[in-house]
Amino acid sequence: MNLEEIQDPSFLKHYTNKQLEQLATDIRQFLIEKLSVNGGHIGPNLGVVELTLVLHQLFDSPRDKFLWDVGHQAYVHKILTGRASQFDTMRQYKGLCGFPKRNESEHDVWETGHSSTSLSGAMGMATARDLKGTDESVVAIIGDGALTGGMALEALNHIGHEQKNLIVILNDNEMSIAPNVGALHHILGKLRTAGKYQRAKDDLEWLVRKIPAFGGKLADTAERLKDSLKYMVVSGIFFEEMGFTYLGPVDGHDLDDLKNNLNYAKKVSGPVLVHVVTKKGKGYKPAEDDATGAWHGTGPYKIENGEMVKKSGPPSYPSVFANTLKTIAREDERVVAVTPAMPGGSKLDLFAQEFPERMIDVGIAEQHAATMSAGLATQGMKPVFAVYSTFLQRGYDQVVHDICRQNLNVLIAIDRAGLVGADGETHQGVFDISFLRALPNMVILNPRNENELQHMLYTAIKYDDGPIAVRYPRGNGTGVKMDAQLKQLPIGKWEVLNEGTDAVILTFGTMIPVAEKAIENMTAQGYNVRLVNANSVKPLDEEMLRTIAEEELPILTVEEAILQGGFGSAVMEFYNDHGLQASIKRLGVPDWFIEHGSVKELYEEIGLTPERIADVLQSELPQKKKRA
Repeated sequence: MNLEEIQDPSFLKHYTNKQLEQLATDIRQFLIEKLSVNGGHIGPNLGVVELTLVLHQLFDSPRDKFLWDVGHQAYVHKILTGRASQFDTMRQYKGLCGFPKRNESEHDVWETGHSSTSLSGAMGMATARDLKGTDESVVAIIGDGALTGGMALEALNHIGHEQKNLIVILNDNEMSIAPNVGALHHILGKLRTAGKYQRAKDDLEWLVRKIPAFGGKLADTAERLKDSLKYMVVSGIFFEEMGFTYLGPVDGHDLDDLKNNLNYAKKVSGPVLVHVVTKKGKGYKPAEDDATGAWHGTGPYKIENGEMVKKSGPPSYPSVFANTLKTIAREDERVVAVTPAMPGGSKLDLFAQEFPERMIDVGIAEQHAATMSAGLATQGMKPVFAVYSTFLQRGYDQVVHDICRQNLNVLIAIDRAGLVGADGETHQGVFDISFLRALPNMVILNPRNENELQHMLYTAIKYDDGPIAVRYPRGNGTGVKMDAQLKQLPIGKWEVLNEGTDAVILTFGTMIPVAEKAIENMTAQGYNVRLVNANSVKPLDEEMLRTIAEEELPILTVEEAILQGGFGSAVMEFYNDHGLQASIKRLGVPDWFIEHGSVKELYEEIGLTPERIADVLQSELPQKKKRA
């Protein structure tokens, strides 16, 4: 069928299994073709086609609530709710969001981007339903990787205690972004291979009901038999002990198996967990054969062979990070890398090849990763907590309470700092300066290129006075020559890149090339602007700031980060606290969540451009004649 003609999922109500199977084939082909152009989360979506079809056939969205954890597997849901015609704009500026979006469709009742939130959201919706006296179903779909998040386990505990009518679908494909780790992963492995526990339990209940005058001691014996059956058939029946009715494992690509179990789940009183086993990437061999997580989310690729369309250029910042860490680790046995389920994205898989015993993947558990790093530091190790800026938010209390408060030597390597583009507002790494700058003992560094990054990492490892964060962007470096020898950089001492006597731009990282272009334009207008690489966001270079105040030069701070509480705020606070006069303007990310699009388009939207920088500075300066 023409998927772009779908308006809502009601047409599925009368579809036969044969029609559903053909529709599943059409959807997979559609996804493979569309995502080959702009990329996206292909692996998880190919794996949930049948599951999504059956959900929309048996339930009534949006009256019944579907909460897609993370949202990486919501593309099929978007197709069935009338958005297939917009797929060419997926993750593009002003186009279709790559995650569920409430203002995009009434069928998107829960917005996600970070994992492990769906169960708590579902518990809130189920509680609201019961308080209002309505009877809609609440269904949370969560992956086995996301289930390792502490928040998900907190929610499971509460749901099991309260016994609300709520369905949890555990989409078990044995992988999140990277192969899953942890004890819970092994429990699910046992459940997958244990056979049909539910069928055995039902058979026992049927047999007991056939016994006349069932009751008393015989009833107690039967209950003990059922309990024993759990442990005989399914070793470690984790979910039923937490208060859930466990159904499964269910073949996530068998329509009848899905329908039978989901229909049964709708009738059960109290919380139900339906354990659905799916194949990530099903229907596209390169994605099916992926054992590393490379096909979880991709850029453009060639459909015929799955070859990724790669752009040539300088090494990426994450690869420079990982390779530098390897170099340092060869000389320093204290170095240990910690990642919350991002070995590939952070390029720590490169580190693990040489130092497997010193690379620790804790799963989707940022809080644990932060505090574990603190524990390592108490014993004289040099933990490197490698985490995306957006995910560091999830471990903030642990950074405050366990790392900074104890003043421990933990290096936080903040990847994807700044705007990340297509993943949009849930992933933009623009808040870390504001929330880290407020913490006592914290040092924050930001390199202007890949060469400075390697020296900053070396400096951070050598730093023994407490926690230190090195933040760097997504994508490739600038192509500068890499020094062969690592060296320590002075912390809190900035670098003047361009001399000038009319005004000063204080900036760092990705904004330096933008500022350089602005200065080039202003030079042509007769202005002489100083450019400073403020690579130490905390501490500030107080000596340089005092000198600028004495010169009475107008200052413009530019940062690819949120303005509130950011670098520019720090500069203003310094002058205020020390009773110094200065004219200061700030440019940065404004007070709203920045949606998806290319980084260049987002720069244009929020005014982080050479033209905007020049305009702001010229408004502070007297008009000058153009140079001849």
